[in-house]
Amino acid sequence: MIEIERKFLVNSDAFKTEAYMSYSIKQGFLNSDKARTVRVRLKNDKGYLTVKGKSTANGLSRFEWEKEISKSDAEALLLLCEPGIIDKTRYEVKSNDHIFEIDEFYGDNEGLIVAEVELNSENESYKKPHWLGKEVTGDLKYYNSLLIKTPYKLWKH
Repeated sequence: MIEIERKFLVNSDAFKTEAYMSYSIKQGFLNSDKARTVRVRLKNDKGYLTVKGKSTANGLSRFEWEKEISKSDAEALLLLCEPGIIDKTRYEVKSNDHIFEIDEFYGDNEGLIVAEVELNSENESYKKPHWLGKEVTGDLKYYNSLLIKTPYKLWKH
């Protein structure tokens, strides 16, 4: 139940040709407190309820619990969420023994593309794909729970 991941910006859309899967995600937050977030997600036709704890100081690890719920329950819970819905397409790309999940955001976060790779330990090595850019692990502004409050369109670029 501890999630270990690294997060990166993406410097090209070359990942799209390498993706073996993609799907639509809409998500909102019932609670976006940095000590604990409660997320509702609609991934294609499946719903999910996820609780995440506070990240470690280096941003690599945090508690995560997720349960699949019905599509109708997810749709009803999305109506109760804090203002701001995340709308994105997720692409999955295999790189050696790892899977990179790349999120291309829409709406108020249009133009933002972030990749994550889950690891089994904080020191685990992985192969960086050529389209992977700057690491932003631990940079809170890239957390989805903060993108609803300060969307990418409001950042100074």
